[in-house]
Amino acid sequence: MSEFKDWKQLKQASKWLVYPENIGKRLSIDEVALSEGELYTVVTNKKAKGRAGSIVAIVAGTKSEQVIKYVQNIPEGKRRKVEEITLDMAGSMKLISKKCFPRAVKVIDRFHV
Repeated sequence: MSEFKDWKQLKQASKWLVYPENIGKRLSIDEVALSEGELYTVVTNKKAKGRAGSIVAIVAGTKSEQVIKYVQNIPEGKRRKVEEITLDMAGSMKLISKKCFPRAVKVIDRFHV
């Protein structure tokens, strides 16, 4: 049986989840529509290639100030080690990347050009 009731992130899980231990040098950030059209911003570690350890953060919505607030729960030292972040051309994604991962080179995702 799953032990989700003992999960330390249970209280806020419908609004945000952050996994600092999954951060890596190369990340991706994008919005996804889940059930019933709900939009979430997802930060993933590219090294994990979609498998276990991929998710760095999931935040309900795409408003930059909201996403920044929760992604900044990751210790600054870890966020400053990010070297590259892939994103689309949305202004909110650029601002999130700039504020949360200040040393990362921003790379525009080829699927959004």
